[in-house]
Amino acid sequence: MKRLLLVSAALLVACGETAVKTAPEPVESVEVEAPFYDVAGQYAKFSEIRMSPDVDFLPASERAALETLMQLGPIMDEIYLLQRNADNPALRTKIAAKGDMDALNMFDLHFAHCDGLEGDAPFVDGLGDCPKGGGFYPADMTKAEFEAHLEANPDDRDAFTSGYTVIRRNDDGGLIAIPYRDAYSEQVEAAARLMRRAASQTAEPTLKRFLELRADAFETDDYFESELAWMDLEGPIEIAIGPYEVYDDQLFGYKTAYEMFLTIKDPDASAALDKYKGYLKDMEENLPVPDPYKNTARGFESPISVVDQIKGGGDNSNGVQTIAFNLPNDERVREAKGAKKVILANVLGAKYDRILAPIGERVLVPEQAALTEKKWMSNNTVFHELSHSLGPGKIVVDGRETEVRLELKDQYSGLEEGKADVMGAYNVLYMMERGELDASERDAYLATYFTGKFRSMRFGVTAAHAKGAAFQYRYFREVGAAEWLPDEQRYRLDFDRLARAISDLTGKVVMIQGDGDYDAAKAFMDKYATLDAAAETVLGNLDDIPYDIRPVYPSKI
Repeated sequence: MKRLLLVSAALLVACGETAVKTAPEPVESVEVEAPFYDVAGQYAKFSEIRMSPDVDFLPASERAALETLMQLGPIMDEIYLLQRNADNPALRTKIAAKGDMDALNMFDLHFAHCDGLEGDAPFVDGLGDCPKGGGFYPADMTKAEFEAHLEANPDDRDAFTSGYTVIRRNDDGGLIAIPYRDAYSEQVEAAARLMRRAASQTAEPTLKRFLELRADAFETDDYFESELAWMDLEGPIEIAIGPYEVYDDQLFGYKTAYEMFLTIKDPDASAALDKYKGYLKDMEENLPVPDPYKNTARGFESPISVVDQIKGGGDNSNGVQTIAFNLPNDERVREAKGAKKVILANVLGAKYDRILAPIGERVLVPEQAALTEKKWMSNNTVFHELSHSLGPGKIVVDGRETEVRLELKDQYSGLEEGKADVMGAYNVLYMMERGELDASERDAYLATYFTGKFRSMRFGVTAAHAKGAAFQYRYFREVGAAEWLPDEQRYRLDFDRLARAISDLTGKVVMIQGDGDYDAAKAFMDKYATLDAAAETVLGNLDDIPYDIRPVYPSKI
């Protein structure tokens, strides 16, 4: 899981957003009106970085396979464009016809006419809002209509809540579910052909098997066997491709978005982190919750890969860039084999240098800001991903066997990302207690961890990671772990109190998930996933620092 804050209108002013034009140029109804704020300025918040991953060591067979797999990125982009909004191709054509390259660049960055940094606010006037349900549901469908249909047609529940169907209207205006393989048949078939071609080129048997099974999965929407094969991937090429995350379904959190991560593995760095997967069961047992909330039945294989990304696609190319992911999300696979954690080293390194290091100087008092280090950002990322594999997954609610994500619906993604983050910190401290990490550097880790909340809280009201970061920040402020110094416009951390708060908050979130209580989750997020005046002030002081990076990967190798 990847790929963030509920922010007030005052924050948009504090962050220096540009004003709305009061007299837009008159246009025909079919044309696009002028952007109503500084689109070029918003686009510039993503710092372009050219990536040059080393592939010279690959044998001819793997280079050939890699070149074929690179062609999958644009296909994932095509599907994802439709999943963000079914009308996106027509909207892009309108923007292009207007000749506004700034708006077109922004559209291509966000796969929409809405700005992900500003809560999906439209940056092109006259095109309306982006649908909360993305392109997964009819734009005019309400949550009440969807739930009323299931009440009247209980046999449709599995198809309607499936992660691999889109909901459309039938000829009578009612709702029907259409499998992904049919909704995106042209792209699905093209992707399957490329995967089979790459499978014939590679000499690595585990990659060959995965690609063959994944091609079948694209054509059947049955991913189970290929997910198991993905867990067993070996060799230098590490690829994740398919429909995974539910962030773009802001109505229910049911529907998965297509994406691709095409990477080259660093075997030495991966081996250095591999020992931590051996502690996953101990981490589960050590969670600060009663035993019924612990998930000791889940698989704990969980390989860890450190990689350099070669090419992205789909949801992985949208706006804020992923630095790591934990897949698959299928609870059946997680219970059988755990989940794989993949750290995108070249993306993470670029973000620390360009973003987190300078942010730290404006978040913490100087002596604490000096403690932040790239290695602790890396460790924090590793344990964030490990922690996605811990805590409740399959649960029982009112006698029903179900899953946390199904019960928490639209509250799930933000709560889960925050859970992985705070539980990751809890587990870093646990590894220090065990002597696996240097306990003398606890304060350096905590300073880096806390600073990271502000990197994430800049990502907009619709972003799961920002919501997760916001509720951690607000809780730490509530318990006095971070003192605001108005004259310095910075925080001073109470490291002992912050360590205790990390433990307490981990327990609270795990129990909300384990209870599968939607109302409790919503109440928690409504209370804590908000900003106070101090946070708004700090975020306003960061506006000259890039919000994120815009990596440019080689078009060929």
